[in-house]
Amino acid sequence: MDTGSEVDRLKFVYAEYGERGFSKTKWAATNRGNQAIRQERERKLHSFLDSAGFLPLADKRILDVGCGTGEFLSTLQRWGAEPENLFGNDLLPERIRRARQRFPEITFQEGNAEALPFDDNSFDLIAVFTVISSILDQKMAHNISREIGRVLRSRGAVLWYDFRINSLFNKHVRGIRRERICTLFGGYDLRLVSTTVLPPLARRLGPLTDVLYSCLASLPFLRTHHLGLLIKR
Repeated sequence: MDTGSEVDRLKFVYAEYGERGFSKTKWAATNRGNQAIRQERERKLHSFLDSAGFLPLADKRILDVGCGTGEFLSTLQRWGAEPENLFGNDLLPERIRRARQRFPEITFQEGNAEALPFDDNSFDLIAVFTVISSILDQKMAHNISREIGRVLRSRGAVLWYDFRINSLFNKHVRGIRRERICTLFGGYDLRLVSTTVLPPLARRLGPLTDVLYSCLASLPFLRTHHLGLLIKR
């Protein structure tokens, strides 16, 4: 499979997600389980950034690869990042269009992350959230990891959040184990923890979410993702 075929496959898969209305159903921001997942992720990531010395964010240049409609970059802006230092890249033009509408003060660019339109050593932080698990072609995954390494400054960090196990409910997602992360990002110091209660379970907790989510999150076998920093040496 060449990477052109993989690009076409990804566009088809995300078009299918859109047709099935996932953003309004299982991915809905109003679902209390999804809210608990996001809050846990943001709390832990903020702690990682603080302990690694990346806070405050005011002078940091930050790129979000696979930025979607820009929600995470808006979170970083709430954490003190300056909008002129925030950049988003996504393969899908509709996502970029919506991101520009929602957050006009942030720079968003459509494009394939195998060829990022930025100079070498341009960024202090690069977010890669649930991107690599969606790419089933190894060559494309390596091309993207190489581009991330090219535009990331020395001692900068990749903000990593992705499936660590295969999804039982989505054939288009492949879990990325720690060993695979090391292969893709050789020469990085990995600071990762397992996190996120199995999403289909978390979404069904309903009114009991506040009570049950933290209890379930204490069980390692229910944690489906890795979260943390990959610091470039």
